[in-house]
Amino acid sequence: MKIHKFNFSVAYADTDAGGIMYHGRYIEIAERARMAWLGKIAHPIASDVGLVITELQIKYIRPLFLTDEFCVETRVTGVGAASVSVEQKFVKSGEICAILTGKAAYLNADGRPACMPTILADAFAESLK
Repeated sequence: MKIHKFNFSVAYADTDAGGIMYHGRYIEIAERARMAWLGKIAHPIASDVGLVITELQIKYIRPLFLTDEFCVETRVTGVGAASVSVEQKFVKSGEICAILTGKAAYLNADGRPACMPTILADAFAESLK
């Protein structure tokens, strides 16, 4: 399976009063990582892609702190006719800090669920190899 890596550093705005990365920030950073990944695997159609998160689960294993540098590793875990499942691991120095698993549904130009265009489905399927 192909893995996309997205590097990030915890800033003051990402933390609570104790210097621990706020739990909600994981979702925003994961979204940034997904957008960077999507731009790489589905370019040049990425700007036309309508993917909406329909399921999301987060397992927090170890906290991240102010100034920590880590990597979000994104990989496809499943592809359906109208959806894609992904796993994203927050990894610091080889240690997994959190794992996000989710599913995104494809929406057409009218904002309705639809089968993905072949080029997009093929790009996701290629990521499974």
